[in-house]
Amino acid sequence: MTEPRWVIHLPTTLTSRDAAIDLVDALRTSLTHVPVLDFGEATLSEEDEQSTRTRIWCDAPIGEPRAGPGGRRCQRFAGHPGGCADR
Repeated sequence: MTEPRWVIHLPTTLTSRDAAIDLVDALRTSLTHVPVLDFGEATLSEEDEQSTRTRIWCDAPIGEPRAGPGGRRCQRFAGHPGGCADR
């Protein structure tokens, strides 16, 4: 049995979805050195619709064999055209 993981919900005063995505992207860039943060699983929701979340990044495994935990993951935005890639 594995230990439960915790999710940090961080409300903002931003009123634009694009601005919220830009903020999460900036946080990922500046905090990439912190191994306990999993930005690939980051999602967004409107303040009053927190049960409806939108994935930000694709996060699909890249390369063979399947990347798995700690392996390479796609850094492109969710729903991107073309193949997956590191940033």
